[in-house]
Amino acid sequence: MEHNFKSILSGGGFYVALSLCLLLVGVGGYFLLLEREDPQEEPGSVTQTVSPTPEITQQEEPEEVQEVSEPVVIEEPQPVMPTVEVDDTPVVAQAPRTLVTPLEGDVVATFSMDQLMYNETLGDWRTHDGVDISANPGTTVLAASAGTVLSVEDDPLMGVTVTLRHDDGYVTTYANLQENPTVEVGDSVSAGQIVGAVGTTAIAESSRSPHLHFSVTKDGQPVDPEEYLNS
Repeated sequence: MEHNFKSILSGGGFYVALSLCLLLVGVGGYFLLLEREDPQEEPGSVTQTVSPTPEITQQEEPEEVQEVSEPVVIEEPQPVMPTVEVDDTPVVAQAPRTLVTPLEGDVVATFSMDQLMYNETLGDWRTHDGVDISANPGTTVLAASAGTVLSVEDDPLMGVTVTLRHDDGYVTTYANLQENPTVEVGDSVSAGQIVGAVGTTAIAESSRSPHLHFSVTKDGQPVDPEEYLNS
């Protein structure tokens, strides 16, 4: 066998073997070169690009957050309401006061307590505590307001007189009436109720035409009847 190997090396077979080796090396290098080249992309294929993984850096510590103080709200002082005293006295319902003119007619003598008036009958100067309303004898006289008959009398100067007491300290007087008035002491009368009729019994005012002498007092003090009726 050693002889055969030497014969191959010594003869033309040596060159044949060398040519085969070179051929094998060339083919292997060719295929190795093909593998190292980038493969061609097929038409229509999608190449996926992979983003490089970002380098992981050391985590930074969070910045210190400054505390924000809340705004200070200044409350304005509330006004102090005054204390109101409440009257807890029970309220008693009262009927409204109705005022009625005793009769319709002309006033022939007005109320006058601060100035003296001349009295034709007595021939002197004196005050006049009421109003004289002219009317024919027999004309009915009405109660000016609801009340109670306080008195029925025949006064020496003012003739037949009816006096009524009302609420709030008021007293009304109807003088120079005919005899026998239609009410008696203690009777309760309503506003507008007939209390008598115009007469000629007042001696102190007999020089005047027939009339009703109507007067009003409050708590004993004379009051102008026209103001009373218009209040």
